[in-house]
Amino acid sequence: MRLTDDQLAQYDRDGFLRFDALFSGAEIALLKAELARVGESDSDAIIRERTGALRTVYRTHETDGATASPVFRRLAQTPRLLGPAQQALRDDELYIYHSKCNIKTAIDGTVWLWHQDFGYWQHDGVPTPHMTTFLVMLDAATELGGCLYFIPGSHKRGVQPAQRDTTTTSYPQWAVEKERMRGILRDSPEPVPIVGPPGTAVLFHCNMLHASGHNLAADDRWHVYMAYNPVANKPIPPPEPRPDYVVSRNYAPLVMGASDALEAQAAIAR
Repeated sequence: MRLTDDQLAQYDRDGFLRFDALFSGAEIALLKAELARVGESDSDAIIRERTGALRTVYRTHETDGATASPVFRRLAQTPRLLGPAQQALRDDELYIYHSKCNIKTAIDGTVWLWHQDFGYWQHDGVPTPHMTTFLVMLDAATELGGCLYFIPGSHKRGVQPAQRDTTTTSYPQWAVEKERMRGILRDSPEPVPIVGPPGTAVLFHCNMLHASGHNLAADDRWHVYMAYNPVANKPIPPPEPRPDYVVSRNYAPLVMGASDALEAQAAIAR
């Protein structure tokens, strides 16, 4: 898939691009079945709630390890994702910084404070905020269900100072300080709810200011994230780097899939 000049201009202006029905119902069913299979593994790359329920599954895109999935590997390499990511970053040599599948469980799924992804990744030693992420919705995203909100154009504000929040949720977050965030919200376009049915995809800049609310709906919500980074922008690891399932050490450039199919015959293993 190739982005048009208008789409590239929109990404540069707004910091994100939405693609309706980028994946079919059959493809979403395949991805969910594969996620359920991988989720049965015993691995540090799987984060669970205190109840034992899945919260995040990392590193599905690799060819080895307990969470490796050929289907998700092909997802990372499909021209539908890799092509636009290369165009947005103006670089053909990209690797997966990390892949993760997040669940926001019905009723219990809690908030993500306003943040930038690079607010996390700068602490991993990534030199510049020249990265992009593809979100693929495996379930419907609704406002009641705690969808993401983007502030259009906020990526142009640069990297915002972030504080490590360890009290709002059971997991630490690098969140933009409250009073600074209030000022940004008052001085910005209205946040956009990122809603859509399964199969919707969104490409967004790593400096995009975004957040999500509580899932008050009756259904769980699974999202897949593929974070792309140019090989030239790989991290300079800090003294105590995060595990490789969060910050990949595999910098080999991805090879574009031979087709958009997620089935085995389209595989290009590398």
